[in-house]
Formats: sequence, structure tokens, C-alpha cells
Amino acid sequence: MDGDNGLGEFLKGRRGLLRPEDVGLTPHGRRRVPGLRRDELARLASVSTPYLTRLEQGEDRNPSPEVLRALAVALRLGPDEAAHLHALAAPPPSDTERDGVSDTVHHLLDSWTQVPAYVRNRRMDVLAANKHARALAALYTPGQNLVRGMFEDPAARQLFPDWEQIAAQTAAALRAEADLRHPRTVELVRSLLDNGDFRRVWEAYDVKPVRDATKRFNHPVVGRLTLRREALSIAGAEGQVIIAYHADPGTSAADALSRLL
Repeated sequence: MDGDNGLGEFLKGRRGLLRPEDVGLTPHGRRRVPGLRRDELARLASVSTPYLTRLEQGEDRNPSPEVLRALAVALRLGPDEAAHLHALAAPPPSDTERDGVSDTVHHLLDSWTQVPAYVRNRRMDVLAANKHARALAALYTPGQNLVRGMFEDPAARQLFPDWEQIAAQTAAALRAEADLRHPRTVELVRSLLDNGDFRRVWEAYDVKPVRDATKRFNHPVVGRLTLRREALSIAGAEGQVIIAYHADPGTSAADALSRLL
């Protein structure tokens, strides 16, 4: 991963995922590489092939919004992927993230006596967690990185019956939310690329921020439970998000949560 050329990597990666027939083109001749050729994408986006080459190689890093929109359409990007493309071409954000969590947020987490909850940043580092979250999964212990734990800790594969899906979503959320040019993010991704499972999902170039959803757990003490996940941004704390899990009242999952501690 080249942290200095995220835009070029993303363009090249998404180009490699499309077949000519996906975009209404008829393939001609022998193709040495999968996906669209550079000249095919350039034609679809109404830019020159030399210009697209410069973008992919990081020699030009300031495409206009019009060019970015044309590339997003040509690459068949959805709203999340298109927003990611524009973010990669924008100036790096100021490094205003902090790792400390306010006392107010700590008190809030601890007041949720039946709700596992933790705070993480955009890089998926766990910054704070209540005792219910730590009891739900060691992965939610402060100091852990959710991406690293998901792919490197064998316990995660046992904890999540839908591990393949959740692991892919975790990688897609990192791509969507983190600043891929930040040195600590570059280091994290590079260190994980030796993991075959991570490399496979990372090179799918999926982009999907974390949203409210349900997640299934296979807990070693209380057994199977399905919980609702809520993602809550913390005002005034750049990049910090509370992730909280709760169960519908009267369900077996609610009973299991009550027995976690």
C-alpha cells in the first residue's frame, strides 16, 4: 500500500474489478490483465489516456470535481465509493483526532448497565469500553484494533458465526472512514497485507461506513445471541464513535446479555 498514492491505487483497483461487458463495451483481442484497460476507462470518463495514467501513477493528484464525477460514473461507483474517491483527491485533513476519551463519555458508557458499548476512532482503535463490552468480546478492550483483531485473533472467527461477512465489512469500514494517508493507518494496512484473508477483502476495494445493523455472536459463556448495533458520533471529538449493542426486550438475547456479568 502506497499511502502517498491512495487515489491512484483506488482508481486502478476499481478499474481492475470491471469487465468491458459490465460497462457496455465489447472486448477485443487478448487481454493480459483482468478488468478494464486504462484506455477503456479513459474513453468512458472522457479524459485522455495519458492523463489517467498520471492520476493512477500519482503524478497528478489534483483532478477537478468534474473529472472525479466522470470517473465515478465510469467506474460504476455507488455513493459511498464516490465520496471516498473525492476524499482521496482532497487535501489531507488536519490531524485533529485525539486518542483520549472525555470523562463525560466514560461516565455515559459506565451508566449503561445492560448495554455493551465502546468508543473507537476512524482507524478502528478501541479507546474506551464499559465492562459489558469487554465481557461480550475481548476484541472490545481498550488498546485493541478492531481490524487487526478481526483478522489475526482466532477467537474472532469463533465469536462471529458470520465472520466472512463481518470481516469484509470491517475492512470496508476502515477504507471508508480512515484517512488512508495517515502514517499510522498506512502502517496498519501494510502490516495486515501479509494476511491472505485481509489482502483478499482489502483488494476488493469495497467502501462502506459503519451503520446501524444487527450482528450475531456465538459467545463462549452465554451462547448465541443477535444484537442490534448503533453507531453514534461524539460531538466535539473528531473521528470518535460510540458503538453500542442492545437486544429487543423479552428475547433470549436480552436474557443472555443480563447474564454476561
